[in-house]
Amino acid sequence: MSAARPAAARLRVLPLTSWQATLLLVERNAITYRSEWKLFITGFLEPVFYLLSIGIGVGQLIDTFEFNGQQVPYAEFVAPGMLAASAFNGALLDSCFNFFFKLKHQRLYDSVLATPVGTGDVARGEVVWGQLRGGSYSAAFLVVMLLLGYIHTWWAVLALPAALLIGFAFSAMAMACTTWFTSWQDFEKVTLVQVPLFLFSATFFPVTAFEGWLRWVVECTPLYRGVVLCRELTTGAVSVESAISVVYLLVMGTIGLVVVRRRLGTLLLT
Repeated sequence: MSAARPAAARLRVLPLTSWQATLLLVERNAITYRSEWKLFITGFLEPVFYLLSIGIGVGQLIDTFEFNGQQVPYAEFVAPGMLAASAFNGALLDSCFNFFFKLKHQRLYDSVLATPVGTGDVARGEVVWGQLRGGSYSAAFLVVMLLLGYIHTWWAVLALPAALLIGFAFSAMAMACTTWFTSWQDFEKVTLVQVPLFLFSATFFPVTAFEGWLRWVVECTPLYRGVVLCRELTTGAVSVESAISVVYLLVMGTIGLVVVRRRLGTLLLT
């Protein structure tokens, strides 16, 4: 009996660390999407088609825009905006629709929380997965920009981390808002926010087109902060606006993570 006790002690299962639990959620999503790789292609092609149709097509009619004192060809002006928009759209797709399905219909997290995985691990795992998915879109889009000759500065190396930061902020906040959804009809509210942000965040034209209080409102929107960050990095015209955008998006993502963790605890543990 005395020899059996040390053996039993050696076989004792250690509790999961937070990152181990987070990676288990990421692995689960990776296995699920292994046979759905076509979805990644569609997510990448959408911003590329926008770039080719608007950036190049409309670019034949527009010469250049002035951005931070530099004259930037229209296609090179639009491309970083589409980079930010692709990270934004990817985050909404995964953290709204897919998250809602797993939370309300598949009831996946009820089973997950019966294991040593906690609500914080679920929130982090879903956000990390969203970053991997959105990051693949952004990385491929940056390669397209490089091949088309739209990148001329080494600052563009930081454009991928910037896109990941945009995805983090929107993933966390979208998940937090989705916890209050009760039916698929609620996703009409997502479209009501998504389309105006996409069209009016200086994605296709300079923010100077707006005047007075309207410009101030646009500059306070989260997608604009992402657009100006990517645009400054890919054009090399970096200013204090980039630092403001980084802080803004970090705070937004952190608040979203805290809210979604508490909401999951309220929904699933009480």
